[in-house]
Amino acid sequence: MNTFKDRLAFLWKDEARQAKIAADIDMTIAGFSRIWNEGGLPKSETLKKIKQLKGCSIDWLLTGEGEPFPNSTIQNTTAYDTLGNTVDVDEFIFVPLYDIQAAAGHGRLVDNEQPLFTLAFRRDWVETYVTRDTKNLSVISVKGDSMEGVLNDGDTILVNHNHTTPRDGLYVLRLNENLLVKRLQLMPGGIINVISANEAYPAFEIDLKNPEDDVAIIGRVEWFGRMI
Repeated sequence: MNTFKDRLAFLWKDEARQAKIAADIDMTIAGFSRIWNEGGLPKSETLKKIKQLKGCSIDWLLTGEGEPFPNSTIQNTTAYDTLGNTVDVDEFIFVPLYDIQAAAGHGRLVDNEQPLFTLAFRRDWVETYVTRDTKNLSVISVKGDSMEGVLNDGDTILVNHNHTTPRDGLYVLRLNENLLVKRLQLMPGGIINVISANEAYPAFEIDLKNPEDDVAIIGRVEWFGRMI
């Protein structure tokens, strides 16, 4: 990208037509033609307009030196679906998926808290129905059969860590060193009834105020995904 024209074409990519670029930066076709065809440079106001539109470095725009987007590792927010249609990644929230299993059974140690990758969720859905505090979300998997019929072995669940005060519903909890996913039911006196969907696993009670019960609510289950 040795010329200013090359850098403009890079910024506009598939839309690198004179009329399109000129309209975007509020220049006449005649004025823009002197830049595009004769190697001229625009005024400072136009350079600022280009920076505002594309988020690029003015130094790079003028000289070609350095990085075009020094404050970002992403050059644009456009991706493509499997049909080749454009998708704006800003419309999605990317939630980390951890190699941690919340046991619907006997539990598994939480021994790895580095995410494997992320799953994409629609931003409008998450912020409308789950939470606007999206940094406190994670995705983990279910292990075991104690919640069979509600959450099956291998299901993927979205956990909302903003909700650690239990109400009636599905929650992930830590019991000693085990991570479990269960249905919780509030009982009189602050007691919580921990219920499995599979009748082979009896319900039990916990008291979050009792220091002898090594238990903590990790978050509420908001969504699950399943392979058929």
